[in-house]
Amino acid sequence: MPELDKEKQKLVARIKRIRGQVDTIERSLTTGDDCADVLMLLANVRGGINSLMAEVLEDHIRHHLLSPERSSVPPHELAEDLVDLVRAYLK
Repeated sequence: MPELDKEKQKLVARIKRIRGQVDTIERSLTTGDDCADVLMLLANVRGGINSLMAEVLEDHIRHHLLSPERSSVPPHELAEDLVDLVRAYLK
């Protein structure tokens, strides 16, 4: 259980960094910063969100789709669940 808490803390820290980056974008827009700078800030936030999404998605796959409770589910159904999950969240 301590590992789970440590992982959650890491995710929360990532969210706080992303929140700080979004605040920086807001300040940049209100102060009239150069569009290229704002675009770079936006790209940084997008990268942070994508990274966070990948980590949570991986956790979901490992701990929910491939959990012992689902061991009786046929492999093709697990594959379909995985494909559906990837399609839903990586659009």
